[in-house]
Amino acid sequence: MSTYLDNQLLRFTTAGSVDDGKSTLIGRLLYDSKSIFEDQLEAVEASSAKKGFDYVDLSLLTDGLKSEREQGITIDVAYRYFATPKRKFIIADTPGHIQYTRNMVTGASTANLALILIDARKGLVEQTFRHSYIASLLKIPHIIVCVNKMDLVSYDEAVYDKIVQEYKAFSSKLEVSDIQFVPISALAGDNVVHRSENTPWYQGATLMHMLETVHIESDYNHIDSRFPVQYVIRPQSKEYHDFRGYAGRVAGGIFRPGDDIVVLPSGFNSKIKTIEFGGKPLEEAFAPMSVTMTLADEIDISRGDIIAKPNNHPQSEQDLDLMLCWMNQKPVNLNTKFYVRHTTREVRGVLKEIQYKLDINSLTRLENVDHLAMNDIARVKIRTAQPLFFDSYRKNRITGSLILVDEGTNETVAAGMIV
Repeated sequence: MSTYLDNQLLRFTTAGSVDDGKSTLIGRLLYDSKSIFEDQLEAVEASSAKKGFDYVDLSLLTDGLKSEREQGITIDVAYRYFATPKRKFIIADTPGHIQYTRNMVTGASTANLALILIDARKGLVEQTFRHSYIASLLKIPHIIVCVNKMDLVSYDEAVYDKIVQEYKAFSSKLEVSDIQFVPISALAGDNVVHRSENTPWYQGATLMHMLETVHIESDYNHIDSRFPVQYVIRPQSKEYHDFRGYAGRVAGGIFRPGDDIVVLPSGFNSKIKTIEFGGKPLEEAFAPMSVTMTLADEIDISRGDIIAKPNNHPQSEQDLDLMLCWMNQKPVNLNTKFYVRHTTREVRGVLKEIQYKLDINSLTRLENVDHLAMNDIARVKIRTAQPLFFDSYRKNRITGSLILVDEGTNETVAAGMIV
C-alpha cells in the first residue's frame, strides 16, 4: 500500500471572481516550485515587456487560449500538471464569470481540494458565495481560502481577520469540514511557496505547505466495496488460454484475494482469485487504483457490471433523484430522452420532473420550472430503462455521479449528482 501512496496525486481546482489573481497564483506556484521551463519563462517575460508591464505577468503561464491572453480572462478549464518531491498535482484552472458555471462544475468534479481566492480589497463578493456553494455541492472535502493582493492593503492584519470571520460565518452553512485560510500576494509571492516577512502576524503554513500536507487518504470511501467492470480481458494466446480477467478502477472499499464477492445485476457469488496491476500480483486494491481481478468461478460478467461485497450492495432503482447542472446551449424540457452514463454502464433515460431550480446567486429555490437553460443547477427526477446500481453522491462521488448524453449528437449535455 505504501508504494502506491508514496507520491500521491492531489487534484485541486481554483475559483474566484474575475481578476482575483487565479492565473497569477497558479503561475506563481509553478514558478516558485521550479516547475516551468526556461523558454516558457523567457516567453512570458518578453510578453510582459511587450505589454508595458514593469513586472513578469505570471498569469500568462496558464491562460492558454489566445483569446484568453488578449482579454486577460480565463474562459475554458485549463489543466496544469506539476510536482514537488512530496506530491504530484493536477490543477484545474476554472473561469470566474457566471456564464462559465458549467466549466467550473467540470473542473471541480474530480477535485480533492478547492482554492478560493478573495481580493483583500473587495472582501467576499457574489462569486465567493457561488463558488463555495458549488464546491460544497460537489462535495469537495477541503477548501483553502487565499486572501490575495495583501500587498495592496499594506499587509494589514485587520483586513485579513475581517475576511476570515465573514467567510467562517457564511461557510458554517456549507457541507465542507476542512477549511483553511492563508494571506498571500500571488504577484509578489508572499506565503505562496515561501514564507513572507511582510506578514509577521501570520503564524500559519504557506499555501504550498498546505497543498503538500492536506490529508486526502480518507477522501475516498474505503468502506463500501465497488468495482465497476470496464473491460473483460480474454487473451487469445496459447500461454494464457484460460485467462479471464476483469479490468476496471476501484470506486470504493478494499478488495483482497480470497474475498467473497457478488456480481450485479446477475447476483452471482464468487471469490476473488487474484488482483493484478501491471502484471504483478497485489495484496489489496482500493480507490482510485486501476486493477485486473480474476475470480474463482466462471460466471458471465460484462462491461457495466459491478463487483461488490455480498453484505453491502449499492442501491438499485430506475427512478433517480439528482442535482443536475445543465451544460448545453440548447435548453431542455420535461420528457426529453437521453443516454445516461453511470460508472461503466450506459442506459436510456428520460427527464421526468424538475422539482426546483437554484438561483445560484441568492441560493434560493425557484419552483414551477418547466425547462433548464445552460449553466442552470436544479433538483430533478429521471427515470432509466433499466435499474442502475448506485450510492448517494454524499457517500461515494464515483458511484453517485452520472452524465446525460444527447441521443442525436452524442454531446454530454448535463452532469448529475445522485441525492
